[in-house]
Amino acid sequence: MQLVALVIGAIALSSGTHAAPTNKTFHFNVSPNGYPPYLIVKESQPSGIMWDVVSLIGERIGYKVVPEQVPRKRVDEMLLEGFIDGTPRAIEWTTKPERFLFTDAVVPIEEVFFIPTDSDLNYQTPEDLFSKTVVTHLGYQYPLLQEHFDAGTIQRFDVSRDRDMFTFVLHGERFDAAIADRLVGQWILRREGLQDRFRTTRQGISNVGFRLMLRKDWQEFADAFNAELEEIRENGELDAILANYR
Repeated sequence: MQLVALVIGAIALSSGTHAAPTNKTFHFNVSPNGYPPYLIVKESQPSGIMWDVVSLIGERIGYKVVPEQVPRKRVDEMLLEGFIDGTPRAIEWTTKPERFLFTDAVVPIEEVFFIPTDSDLNYQTPEDLFSKTVVTHLGYQYPLLQEHFDAGTIQRFDVSRDRDMFTFVLHGERFDAAIADRLVGQWILRREGLQDRFRTTRQGISNVGFRLMLRKDWQEFADAFNAELEEIRENGELDAILANYR
C-alpha cells in the first residue's frame, strides 16, 4: 500500500496538472500617494477599495499581491517593461489603451456635483450652471463642460487637492459647487465630519469603470480575476468592502 501511494504521488507531481502553481506574484501599483478611498497608502501597508478587492481575489486565485509605489508618469512604461504587473485604471483615462489588457470594472468612477445643503442650486444640464463657479481639480478634464468653460458661461476654479475643494465651497462666497467622484467626496466628507454640509446631485457628468490594467500576456490572470470578481459581486462580499469606505 505504501508503494502504491508513493507511485501515485510521483505521478501527480510529474504531471503538474492538479497542483497549484507556486511562486505566483502580482506586483500591483498603489502609487506613492494612493487615491483614497480606492487606494490608501499609509506607511508600508496599503488599504482601500481596490487594494482590498485585488488582495482578496489574488489570494483566491493563487497569487501573492505585492504593492509597488510607482510615480504616475512612469506607470504605463513600467507596466509594459514588466516592473509591475497591474495598476488600477479606467480605459477612458489611458493613452493608447489598445496596448494593454483590461479586466472587468471593479467599481464605477462617477463625477458628480457636491452642493452645500443650504443652496437652492439643482443640476440637470450644464445650463443650470451658467453664471456659476465650480471648484475643480487642477489638471482634470471635464469634456461635458469644456465648451462652457471656454465660453466663460461657467467658471472653473482649480485646486490641487480633493479635500480643499470642499473647504473652498463652504468658505468662499463666490463658489457654488465642487466636482468630485462620488465615493471620493463621500470619503473626504466623512473623515472631515462634513457629511451634513453637502448634498450630491443624482445627475453626474461622467461615469467610467475603474478596473485593472495589465499587460496583454496576462489573459489567464484576467480571466480568473473576472470570474472571482463576478462571484464576490453576487455573494455580497464586494458590497461589504465598498460599505467600509462610504
